[in-house]
Amino acid sequence: MGFGLVILAGSMFGTLGIVSRLAYDLGLAPASLVAWRGLFGFIGIGAIVAIGLTRGRRLVRRRDVGRSVRLPLATAMVAAWGLNMAMFLAFERVTVALALLGFYLYPALVTIVDVWNGHEHVDRPKLIALVLSLGGMVLVVGGGLGSAASLRIDTLGLGLALLAAVIQTVFVVVSRDGYSAIPADQAMTSILGAVAILAVGAALVMGPVEGLLLPLRDPQLLALTVFAGVFGAAIPSLLFLIGIRRLGGTRAGILMLTEPAMGVTLAAIVLAEALLPIQALGAVAILVGAVVLQRAAPGGSREAPVGSAGGSEAALAIDTAEDR
Repeated sequence: MGFGLVILAGSMFGTLGIVSRLAYDLGLAPASLVAWRGLFGFIGIGAIVAIGLTRGRRLVRRRDVGRSVRLPLATAMVAAWGLNMAMFLAFERVTVALALLGFYLYPALVTIVDVWNGHEHVDRPKLIALVLSLGGMVLVVGGGLGSAASLRIDTLGLGLALLAAVIQTVFVVVSRDGYSAIPADQAMTSILGAVAILAVGAALVMGPVEGLLLPLRDPQLLALTVFAGVFGAAIPSLLFLIGIRRLGGTRAGILMLTEPAMGVTLAAIVLAEALLPIQALGAVAILVGAVVLQRAAPGGSREAPVGSAGGSEAALAIDTAEDR
């Protein structure tokens, strides 16, 4: 189940490229899109928490957990916001595909950290899956770079993309076990709430208020930001966090490399963008990597039984009736 949740999360995150393109065409600035996405993401995940509470799930409050839990959660909050800011600034300075090539190095970084701290053992199937998925990602993203004349290369921009990869690595590592005492939906509510507040502040600093309020005057733009918040933030962020807890950071990170493949496929369908053969080959390599990883998974892996913290969160996420 954990494999399916992460792949679904990656597929939903993959819609953001199309949504952002449409939003930008309607005049919304990137910083404002991040702010609205964070706001509606917070509302969406809050609704999921509310549904859980009506089914008898217990709300974990700040006083119910110690510093050893609050500190990793705070780290995840800052990391989630920092990731958005670093990628936003990178997109402004370099070609988007170049920024993505830097960012999607994070599964390899997560693997290195997990092996170093003893959380993961990299066997041959994991290594094969990692190489296939990273290689496929390079083909998928690199295939869309276009001609050399159209490339925007900037040292600071590339550095920001790599910084985003490091920040994402921090998020994945601390989210594995750092605040597992808090159910995933409730933890993600806090994380997206912090992102929304910080993103609104950043949008106000970086642009006029009128630009931030633009979705309130354009129903089509408002619909796009709602979609970006609910289906591009709230639901996939929850599924990704559950996947990290159930599978570990290395497997979850590798499976998330399905995101660029989904993004390119949707762009070909919705925006009529050409899907190059090299990109199709890369997508196949990513999927093969996911299959290798799934077939090599031990029967128990890290997946929590239904009824435990992780199991009940997954049950809520896929709308089954298992309560805590």
